[in-house]
Order: sequence, then C-alpha cells, then structure tokens
Amino acid sequence: MAWVVGLGALLGLLAVTSGIVTLRTGWIVPTARRHVTRPRLHGLGALLTGTSLFLQSLFHFLALPSVSWEARFFGGNALLLSGLLLIAFSQLLPLRRSHDHPDPSAV
Repeated sequence: MAWVVGLGALLGLLAVTSGIVTLRTGWIVPTARRHVTRPRLHGLGALLTGTSLFLQSLFHFLALPSVSWEARFFGGNALLLSGLLLIAFSQLLPLRRSHDHPDPSAV
C-alpha cells in the first residue's frame, strides 16, 4: 500500500513543479494549452493541488509531526478542492483583453 502513497507523492511533486514553471514562465503542458485562458490561475491551481497530494503523503510516512486526522482531512481537502477550482476557472473564464491592443476582429 505504500507504493500508492509514494506514487501520490511523486504526482504531487510533478504538479508542484508544473505550477511553479507555469507561474514563472507562463508555459503550460501541451495537452492543456488549448483550453487554458488564464495561465497564472492554472499555475496556482496546480501548485495547490500538488501541495495537497505531497503533504498527505508526508503525513502518511510520518515525515511531518502528526496532527489530528481532522486537520489533515479537512486541510488536505481544502487545498485539493481550491486547486481544482482554480484550474477549472483558468479554463472557463474568458480571455482578458488589454486596453492597449485593439480587438483583432474589429480591424
């Protein structure tokens, strides 16, 4: 059963790395590039989601001081759901138009 938690830790680190790269450079994984309209929201969501997965695995392997199961459960779920909501908003919200550039369809 430990391999499942270890795989979650690995996926969490991968999501955290993806979120940091997206926040720093604006680069998004090619499979999600077409759908994402706000890269900063996507990066923050990936960062929160990965943090949740990684922290839960650290608590499982007793690498962090143990807190009550309620704090781990509700804290982990709050991080995970807020990250998933930010990823969803990054794909559903319309593009922001800057005031400096005219609308390309109006030219």
